Amino acid sequence: MPGPFCQRVLLTLEEKHLPYDMKLVDLTNKPEWFTKINPEGKVPVVKFDEKWVADSDVIANSLEEKYPNPPLATPPEKSTVGSKIFPAFVGFLKSKDPSDGKEQELLNELSSFNDYLKENGPFINGEKISAADLSLGPKLYHMEIALGNYKNWSVPESLPYVKSYMKNIFSRDSFVKTIASPADVIAGWAKHIS
Repeated sequence: MPGPFCQRVLLTLEEKHLPYDMKLVDLTNKPEWFTKINPEGKVPVVKFDEKWVADSDVIANSLEEKYPNPPLATPPEKSTVGSKIFPAFVGFLKSKDPSDGKEQELLNELSSFNDYLKENGPFINGEKISAADLSLGPKLYHMEIALGNYKNWSVPESLPYVKSYMKNIFSRDSFVKTIASPADVIAGWAKHIS
């Protein structure tokens, strides 16, 4: 399953219209060629000029430097917008105690993001999609699928800008082309809730 970090890299490649050859790796049974090039065994990993590079942040920044058009860079002051949503989602997903405040933490982060989008949207950098959106979009997709399945939870109607943002991101050609199936997302998060 393309996890949110792998999908971020694929989205960057798609949005920049760059050709790529994707190899899926079973992380429970890593092939020898993969562990040779990437001893830590983490994904994503991309080959740049005969050098293997891991970490979606590093890969996305490298792609932006090497292929600046179309520009996807997010201004530094906007690069952390929405960055606390994913940890809040994971905390709520793993939570076993409904009164521990984890759901409210997620709602607080989503509400802050909703307010930001209302004033600055429709994307994090305004009218044009940027690297920050390509990072956050897959995480929101995983949040929607996993929390819908495991907690019967969805983004409240009281957050219309977040809902619109998700619809805009999820319907982009690049997103549709690189998306994980809901079944794969659910299976991927199963180990986090046991």
